Amino acid sequence: MKNIIKKPWGSEELISKSKKYILKKLIMKKNHRCSLQYHNIKHETIYVLEGKLRVLLGKNRKNLKTFILNKNQTIVVKPKMVHRMEAIKKSVYLEASTPQLSDVVRILDDYNR
Repeated sequence: MKNIIKKPWGSEELISKSKKYILKKLIMKKNHRCSLQYHNIKHETIYVLEGKLRVLLGKNRKNLKTFILNKNQTIVVKPKMVHRMEAIKKSVYLEASTPQLSDVVRILDDYNR
């Protein structure tokens, strides 16, 4: 399955999708970031293959902790957790999640989506 979706911050490739899980490979350009967002149902695990990611994560946008992920490091994003990934260096990472692709609530977005 080769389904690459261009994003303003880079791209994502849908590697596998089933009724139980989704696996995506994301490439984020240096100094770019995804939306500050949360998911109502979706549960994600992020695994960095290369690069360096800054991850903001917390119960709400006023209480975000910062985590720096390097190659071979991981973080879990549970439902309702506000989060954002930012590429300190060009980064390639895997996102394994439950299959709710459209479960995205954007709070802030650099690209006005």
